[in-house]
Amino acid sequence: MPGTGAQRGGPWPPVSVWRTALVGRCPRCGEGPLFDGVLSVAPVCTVCGLDLRAHDAGDGPAVLAIFVLGALLIGSAMWLEFSAQPPLWVHAVLWPAVAVPLAVAVMRPAKAALVALQYRHRRDEMRIG
Repeated sequence: MPGTGAQRGGPWPPVSVWRTALVGRCPRCGEGPLFDGVLSVAPVCTVCGLDLRAHDAGDGPAVLAIFVLGALLIGSAMWLEFSAQPPLWVHAVLWPAVAVPLAVAVMRPAKAALVALQYRHRRDEMRIG
């Protein structure tokens, strides 16, 4: 039965979506790495064999990054402008340098959380490889 861990050493204890999101581990076993790169989900968990190719995080992490970081960065840029009134080049250099690392830092746990939620609610599509 997929998702129960009956194959390869289960049954698997439930893994928190928060733990999966923050640590970037497999949503089933909580041990194997979820990511194969910075934002690329690994095709298969190296520990439990969960097939992660069926995940579909879509644009969810990017939308979260746009809304959350957009509000924070625009607010910060306006605060800096009204309080210190720096030259335009300061904004042009500062905000992209802040936005890109923060976007990756937000999208990685958001993508992990979406994969974990899909595993929890659509287990039949994520099978053992």
